Amino acid sequence: MSNTRRLFGTDGIRGTANTPPMTAEIALRLGQAAGLFFTNGSHRHRVVIGKDTRLSGYMIEPALVAGFIGAGMDVVLAGPLPTPAVAMLTRSLRADLGVVISASHNPFEDNGIKLFGPDGFKLSDETEIEIEALMMSDLAGKLAAPSKLGRASRLNDAAGRYIEAAKSSFPRGLRLDGLRIVIDCANGAAYKVAPAVLWELGADVIELGVKPDGFNINRGCGSTVPSYLSAEVVKNGAHLGLALDGDADRLILADETGAIVDGDQVLGLIARSWQAAGRLTGGAVVATVMSNLGLEKFLQGIGLGLHRTQVGDRYVVEMMRAGGFNLGGEQSGHMVLSDYATTGDGLLAALQVLAVLVESGSPASAACQVFKPYPQVLKSVRFHGVSPLAQPSVMAAIAEAEAELAATGRLLIRKSGTEPVIRVMAEGEDAAMVERIVDRLCAMIAETAASLRDAALIDEPVV
Repeated sequence: MSNTRRLFGTDGIRGTANTPPMTAEIALRLGQAAGLFFTNGSHRHRVVIGKDTRLSGYMIEPALVAGFIGAGMDVVLAGPLPTPAVAMLTRSLRADLGVVISASHNPFEDNGIKLFGPDGFKLSDETEIEIEALMMSDLAGKLAAPSKLGRASRLNDAAGRYIEAAKSSFPRGLRLDGLRIVIDCANGAAYKVAPAVLWELGADVIELGVKPDGFNINRGCGSTVPSYLSAEVVKNGAHLGLALDGDADRLILADETGAIVDGDQVLGLIARSWQAAGRLTGGAVVATVMSNLGLEKFLQGIGLGLHRTQVGDRYVVEMMRAGGFNLGGEQSGHMVLSDYATTGDGLLAALQVLAVLVESGSPASAACQVFKPYPQVLKSVRFHGVSPLAQPSVMAAIAEAEAELAATGRLLIRKSGTEPVIRVMAEGEDAAMVERIVDRLCAMIAETAASLRDAALIDEPVV
């Protein structure tokens, strides 16, 4: 069996809606294959399906439902719900599988499918490879007999279950009374549940991005457009601003001055708080190669380690489970608090930050800037077709940049696992040098990518 995933990327299957691999046909096939893979006992098998607010969810969801029912699985429809809520429900309902239909922070044109096992954790690479192989095989004769078909039902209290679970993660005895909080839900999956949690805990809530129409998810709002949150915090005189993405598994903050607080600062703040309370396990935090050197130095200064993984919260979770750590995350805002959740949860992370604000009485501007970050520049270069990273000219430019940074910083070049872009990141003590290196590399990569595209077009046969 091949050990290469063709459909699954770093966070499920993702693509432009109604084009491969994000078509109803492939979703149907995935439902059949995943249903057969997880139908391996005498009990009645069950899958929980949640989604965000994209228009194409209405196409992908029924195709998945048909596939799972044809494989003999009962389907529980949870409706629009954050990714971590679906993971929670998968365990709570003793389901065999959880499915989230979402492209996270991507625009509405895209969509994706993420799978969770019965333990609420994302499937391993090995399991995804097996499901892909099953999708490519002949399923004739393997699907359920007419009398063994599954049934579909809707879970009417899905949102309420998650709201109560989220509230229970907030320290007992604390309240948010007197705090004015701006919450930007990106017109996505948390547009109902996130404001409800904050309001029920006592906050004065200003709601943004809570009117999804199928097209406006992540459009001009959410964690990928923090300037909108920042302006609204200042405009409303709020104590803190919270921005989620389309499926609410990531968080970006804005303090009362409008200054943006990224995932690295949130990790540092929660780590220090949990360490002081004796709650941090493993003596370390798990982050990715993208996290700032400043975070690493800060954690070392308070006696904690930092373990790095490749980009993707699934890899953060894998290392957390392997090493017995209960806190991990990404600079982009995925925060994994394994005492409460099995995957990134922006709302739960926000509640931990709010607990620190309530207990300390400090303004967010003081509490949330826990370390001074090293100058860091991250830019992306879009390409079409073949990745330019293996070209000799690009490899030589990367080697030259690494030598220039030497011991004063670091360079990271990687291909995105969710879209056709190359990420170029550099950080170091000299901000001007870091900016110059990233710009030079991006120009080289873009030029090489254009040459490869042009060569491919010339080589195409004329029909």
